[in-house]
Amino acid sequence: MNNSADILPKIRTFLDTTPIEFEVMMCEPELADTAAFCEHYGIAPEQSANAILVKSKSETPTYAMCVLLAIHRLDVNRSVRKLLGSRRTSFASADETRALSDMEIGGVAPLALPESIPIWVDSNVMACDKIILGGGNRLSKLLITPHIFDHVPSAQIIEGLIKTD
Repeated sequence: MNNSADILPKIRTFLDTTPIEFEVMMCEPELADTAAFCEHYGIAPEQSANAILVKSKSETPTYAMCVLLAIHRLDVNRSVRKLLGSRRTSFASADETRALSDMEIGGVAPLALPESIPIWVDSNVMACDKIILGGGNRLSKLLITPHIFDHVPSAQIIEGLIKTD
């Protein structure tokens, strides 16, 4: 593995302002996507949290970052639509995600985002002792307590953010 890389500098700067301990885990870029990462590095998908940017499909879209465990599916057509207050919603494109977060797909972290982007954390994430988050790039991941979201001003814990059927 490449040990010379680190998490995105703005994420490290944010983490350094909190009392939360974390571990940086390096990964090969081709293994950064959740399923490949978990399989190759022996991480349980139940411990891996995905950060997914969603948007309203309106003339001027509004965005939100959703955080859920890799074993779940986001309820974008019900819960997210209601939270966004929109009649239609969708997943943001890779280009939109990159432009709004300055992070690469496969490494998006729901940290150090513009304050205008709410972060909705599925309540199941908070039940974990530790979670894996992206490091902002495809070279690193974070092993961290979900209580990091207690230090993210735009984070809100949401019941029912995932599909249950």
